[in-house]
Amino acid sequence: MEAATAGTTSLAAEAVRAWAGVGDLHSSVEARDSTTRAEPREGTCANAPQRSAGPQTQDDGRGEDLWISTSLKVRKLQRALYRKAKAEPRWRFYSLYGELLREDLLADALAAVIRNGGAPGVDGFRIELLKEDATRRAQWLTALAAELRSKTYRPSPVRRVFIWKDAAKTKRRPLGIPTVKDRVVQTAVAILLQPVWETDFHDHSYAYRPRRNTHQAMDTIKEALLSGRTEVVDADLSSYFDTIPHRELMRRVARRVSDGAILKLIKAWLRAPIVEEDRASGKRKVTPNMRGTPQGGVISPLLANLYLDPLDHAVNERCELQPVMVRYADDLVILARPGQGAGLRERLQRWTQASGLTLNEEKTRLVDYRREGFAFLGFSVSCRRSRKGRNYPHVEPSAKSCGKLRGKVRDLLNVRTRNLPTDEIVAQLNRVTQGWARAFHYANSTAKFGALQHYVRQTLRRWLWRKHGCKRAQYAHYTNDRLHGHYGLWSWPLHAAWTQA
Repeated sequence: MEAATAGTTSLAAEAVRAWAGVGDLHSSVEARDSTTRAEPREGTCANAPQRSAGPQTQDDGRGEDLWISTSLKVRKLQRALYRKAKAEPRWRFYSLYGELLREDLLADALAAVIRNGGAPGVDGFRIELLKEDATRRAQWLTALAAELRSKTYRPSPVRRVFIWKDAAKTKRRPLGIPTVKDRVVQTAVAILLQPVWETDFHDHSYAYRPRRNTHQAMDTIKEALLSGRTEVVDADLSSYFDTIPHRELMRRVARRVSDGAILKLIKAWLRAPIVEEDRASGKRKVTPNMRGTPQGGVISPLLANLYLDPLDHAVNERCELQPVMVRYADDLVILARPGQGAGLRERLQRWTQASGLTLNEEKTRLVDYRREGFAFLGFSVSCRRSRKGRNYPHVEPSAKSCGKLRGKVRDLLNVRTRNLPTDEIVAQLNRVTQGWARAFHYANSTAKFGALQHYVRQTLRRWLWRKHGCKRAQYAHYTNDRLHGHYGLWSWPLHAAWTQA
């Protein structure tokens, strides 16, 4: 990711780096837009959603199917916590803080933070200092363990920066950046609590969970549409992460955790003050944090899932109308039979108000899928008729998602990059397109993929032509075979996602 440090780069560049590195995934938008990652979180296969079986051991010990990768010994602890929580749904864990002091657990947490990188917090401490010096890393970890053991560790204030929510740069999203120390301790606590809450989370919740991805969420939506649930409540929660009530959230945490030390840590992270820096004057503005779990904290996605989990169970299990609700973090849709959607929308409105949340009235829509399409997780869903005369849900990358990719390609292949080595630019271009394609290679994506590959070829061809002074024929010299063979441009998968290449 872009290498930016505090005080030496523009605020925009620093915000991008903070978004990329702090914690794990920060919101549903970042989770599904993987164009800046070489290996996106989303899966590449349209597997049917299955009940999560808890943390599993892999032969190579890497644990890729976990939200946070851990070593074999720590995964053994996670499996024990998972099995206990699974066997006793009402059990409250009372001795987790002792596990937090384990050296291997803290080492795994630090390793995860180092892999993610990220901008410094309010103390200015950079994670690169620990990545580059093994001796310093060991000393730093020992000191942190001593603080936790003596219970003198105190969370620091959270530094706030802003990132753009859309390509047009009209709206900004606040992002909280904890210090490196806070990120490591949050990661360690998340490693302990993830397997506990994983047993409780509903099957139709797909964000920030092991072995779950956007493709499985879309599978569930397609199944619901085919079952006759054609009225869709396309809901939007206003500033969800920033409006979660702390008191009610802590009550839900306490239903599974009775360890006072762990509860005290989580409450301290939630209540940590927010620090905003004025670049012009150099002054800092400190404000108390009375609501929300800042996007950027490692434990925030887990807590955000926990707070909406009662809604998942209420709609999918206890509603007499038997609708299907699919949720990916704060993005959710409710699919119901004709005539039931309006009532479900009103009930959703009442639930959000009672839970201290706000339903965005302007963005929340009631859609009849048979007459009007809708977008979810970057995909466009519409009713189409097959060659056999049957209606089916046609799922392809949305126009907005394709537009975002085109914008990234244009930003990479512009006049400012013509003086850079071609192989470096093509490598970056491949990372962008591969990440996006892995996220959206699903269902009926073939036509859109063909058009996007044509666009990428054309843009690169024009960039090369101008870079070399327009001395050669643009189309005769920079042929498709030359772009892929000589320059190494990645070829898009132009086959259906469920077939072999």
